[in-house]
Amino acid sequence: MMRLFLVLVCAAGITLSGCGFRGNHADVVLHNGVVLTLDASSSQAQAVAVRSGRIVEVGPERAILNKYHADLQVDLMGAVVVPGLMDAHAHFVGFADGLGAADLVGTTSVEEVLDKALAHAALFPEGWVIGRGWDQNDWAVTDFPDRADRLDVLFPDRPVMLERVDGHAVWCNAAALKLAGMEPGLRIAGGELIAAEDGRLTGVLVDGAADSMQSWVPEPDSLIRAGYFKEAARQLTAVGLTHITDAGLEPQDVEAIVALQASGELPLRFSVMVADRPEALDHFLPAGPVIDTAGMLDVRAVKFYMDGALGSRGASLLEPYADRPETQGLFLQDEADYIDKVKRTKAAGFQVATHCIGDAAVRRVLGVYGDLLGGVNDLRWRIEHAQVVHKDDLAAFRTHTIIPSIQPTHATSDMYWAGQRLGRNRVRRAYIYKSLQSQLGWLPLGTDFPVEGIAPLRTFYAAVERKDVEGYPEGGFQHEEALDRMSALKGMTSWAALACFREHDLGQIAPGYRADFTVLDRNPLTAAAPTLLETKVLQTWIGGERVFERQGH
Repeated sequence: MMRLFLVLVCAAGITLSGCGFRGNHADVVLHNGVVLTLDASSSQAQAVAVRSGRIVEVGPERAILNKYHADLQVDLMGAVVVPGLMDAHAHFVGFADGLGAADLVGTTSVEEVLDKALAHAALFPEGWVIGRGWDQNDWAVTDFPDRADRLDVLFPDRPVMLERVDGHAVWCNAAALKLAGMEPGLRIAGGELIAAEDGRLTGVLVDGAADSMQSWVPEPDSLIRAGYFKEAARQLTAVGLTHITDAGLEPQDVEAIVALQASGELPLRFSVMVADRPEALDHFLPAGPVIDTAGMLDVRAVKFYMDGALGSRGASLLEPYADRPETQGLFLQDEADYIDKVKRTKAAGFQVATHCIGDAAVRRVLGVYGDLLGGVNDLRWRIEHAQVVHKDDLAAFRTHTIIPSIQPTHATSDMYWAGQRLGRNRVRRAYIYKSLQSQLGWLPLGTDFPVEGIAPLRTFYAAVERKDVEGYPEGGFQHEEALDRMSALKGMTSWAALACFREHDLGQIAPGYRADFTVLDRNPLTAAAPTLLETKVLQTWIGGERVFERQGH
């Protein structure tokens, strides 16, 4: 009888909830939008139904509204929905801890660095003075700073450590050097203590030496650190991020993240790479990969370093630096030790990821990977950054199914001085993203924050336009290596998921996938290029819960 009643009502042109009789329950229905699914067919839809944190159906507006009775209906008012944006290589813990340090990003001189360090020291009058983000390449005088540049005078007693933007160098005062036992002539494996012409230490420490100094800095109180983590998550969800691959964490870092996730105070999802430290490897490898069934955190990769950074001349090059021909950079690993650790990582069932910026580092790691992988595979071993790659080495990525993990804003940050480091000819082999993508047909994209900014939409812009935020240079930096827009978007969603073994539940808007969405005010695939950086994140959803909404929207 009820079925007959409904038929008659519909035939009469009268509607009951759109004449579909919404007998299916959903927790949330998002509708009246442009849904870029990034599924196998790259289809578009207008509405999405969510239940128990997962997508149950994607489809046309009327069909979804007619079918589902929802506890919450969200009218998107024409906004664009993409899969929750993922950062395939970042440093969440480093970013969070940096919230308690002096912000030195964008400083234009030694004097400005010192002014900011003084202001920070006044706010925090006890203990170490910590800062992060200076880059001598942005100064009128591009030499490394010297503690003789008033650093020791301003801070005669308190230890000071000011970290370079790439995290591969620090600048310290005499008090810090004395505390750490660093003197002229000291040698630290995989590191360099920069000395003045008279043999005196300048306080600039590179790579292994910087790591050694950082070990002397006490960690903040756990409650203070938890506050940093929560504030970091607030900032990251506000720019549309839903998942972070954190490239190198200690056990205590993972424990802190898990505790905050369990209390509902840290909504972000994490794929964790274990730090290359004996304690961390001994903690995680014997037990095997950690895969959280709730999908909030997994630990199934190990992050190694083969070299340093180009900006601090720690990247290992096949030929000498053009602007400092006495050096070719640094290898941070003994090759035999590295091979042993990679074998151990493989035997434990963990993915291998190695930081390689210079072409010598890339070549060495490709050789080690190739010997151990032996051809096509699905182990998804990664080379992080791959900034300078010799043309003779490109094919090895394809031959051994090695993933190049790329951070597009490195190209637009480095382009002002990369040619000085590499020379006119060799710089053409740097930041070759399209060439790298062609090897496997895909690649994941990240920011490397806090080395770069946190905004994934800047990643997108840098990948497709190869310009800075001012639109420089006209035509783009080595634009022949730009990615197309769909590739860039996939690099931040479905391909980022593939790189961390999450392709079955993240990176697409499709039935069965977790309900992670980023809602934008324009379509990144079709918006005019000059307006891409004006794109606003309107909402961020993780597991069917709205974790960010722009005020006034």
